[in-house]
Amino acid sequence: MSGVPAVVIAAPSSGSGKTTVSTGLIGALRAAGHRVAPFKVGPDYIDPGYHAVAAGVVGRNLDPNLVGEERVGPLFAAGSAGADIAVVEGVMGLFDGRILDDDAGVADPTGFGSTAHVARTIGAPVVLVVDAAGHSQSLAALLHGFVGYDATVRIAGVILNRVGSARHETVLRQACARVGLPVFGVVRRDPGLQVPSRHLGLIPAAERRADAVRAVDAMTVTIGAALDLPAIVAAARTRRPEPVTTWSAADAVGDAARTGDGGRPLVAVAGGAAFTFGYAEHRELLIAAGADVAGFDPLYDPLPPGTDAVVIGGGFPEEHAEALSANEPLRAGLAAHATAGRPILAECAGLLYLATELDGHPMAGVLDVVGRFGPTLTLGYRDAVAVGDSVAFVAGERVTGHEFHRSTVGPGPGAPASAWAWRDHAGVAGTHGFATTSVHASYLHVHPAGHPGAVVRFVESARSAATRRHERNTLGESV
Repeated sequence: MSGVPAVVIAAPSSGSGKTTVSTGLIGALRAAGHRVAPFKVGPDYIDPGYHAVAAGVVGRNLDPNLVGEERVGPLFAAGSAGADIAVVEGVMGLFDGRILDDDAGVADPTGFGSTAHVARTIGAPVVLVVDAAGHSQSLAALLHGFVGYDATVRIAGVILNRVGSARHETVLRQACARVGLPVFGVVRRDPGLQVPSRHLGLIPAAERRADAVRAVDAMTVTIGAALDLPAIVAAARTRRPEPVTTWSAADAVGDAARTGDGGRPLVAVAGGAAFTFGYAEHRELLIAAGADVAGFDPLYDPLPPGTDAVVIGGGFPEEHAEALSANEPLRAGLAAHATAGRPILAECAGLLYLATELDGHPMAGVLDVVGRFGPTLTLGYRDAVAVGDSVAFVAGERVTGHEFHRSTVGPGPGAPASAWAWRDHAGVAGTHGFATTSVHASYLHVHPAGHPGAVVRFVESARSAATRRHERNTLGESV
């Protein structure tokens, strides 16, 4: 059970300033001497990167859609171990969850996977960040609606963002007082607090490096000065947690942690500026399942010596296509790795990197597909079924994953069989991704904590590859 105090930073809608406020709050709490555990509701990889810079520890996600409602509390407990306060940044508007249509075509009103859902699950109070630009006395009506919409969600107070003047602040405070909500902070309009963005949202902190640190420092100073930190900490201490068993990677994989005769295979995990998307639990599960893990940057590095399996997650390869293409030793190494039957697991950006080319730039050529960046955003949760057995999934296995990309891939005549099958929002069935005996690649992001068996299967595939290589080396020496 985790009794760590926690506060959920939510908003009436997207674009209200949750990320700036959350990141600045995390940094200010850390500067005040707190050990802060940062979380993000939903599948987003980018915001946790800024949280991590502010907190000095890895940012984690809480997504009932991807891991199951029953794992949210245990994962929160694991991620907040050793902290004295947790800050959870919400997603979209407070009650916005996955849109599910019933047979009558009516959207599910429960807001499954919403910020409100997660706040209820972990028993934490909500602080509502309101973009005050354009608001005056009518703010009271908006707040009244949010307070009364769901009695199981406790809104502890308000942070007024983008306030224009002292007079504006006075009117807004009066509106909050009318509905009985304390004001935990007032942030004035400051264009300097904007974080640069592009086609898929904010630019990841790992790409901005020093600039990201400076941006987080600025948020920490400005937001910290604008907020009533003692009042927010006091609100966090009103959290009402339910008893849970803390999640652990060792428990999730069970007996698979025993390495057996194959020893510990080496799994190389891509990182760097081009591949910034990944969940912290993935590495923990790989290690618990019996693998050693080494990071590498595809912009500069070859495969680590002795690599038995490769994980290439999401990111923005289209922004780095020329540099990725220029790393010919790695491209050749990945192709040889796949030809030798050693496993590769690739998601989204990883799929593009395994293609023959991306926007005219040669890639690894592991798959006979061509990647193109386009104008159309593909976004949403998918209930998918594995088409066949692969290095990670078993035929017929069902998962809920998430797509988030503006690129497309066109298969060539040598493209392998599909990895997944699912129906789109119109109910049209289709197949997606690609799978061979050694490679599983698709646009679908799957949270490993929701499917630890896939990690176990992947490590077993890596161990088999390591055993085959050892046998070949032994045979060569004997000859």
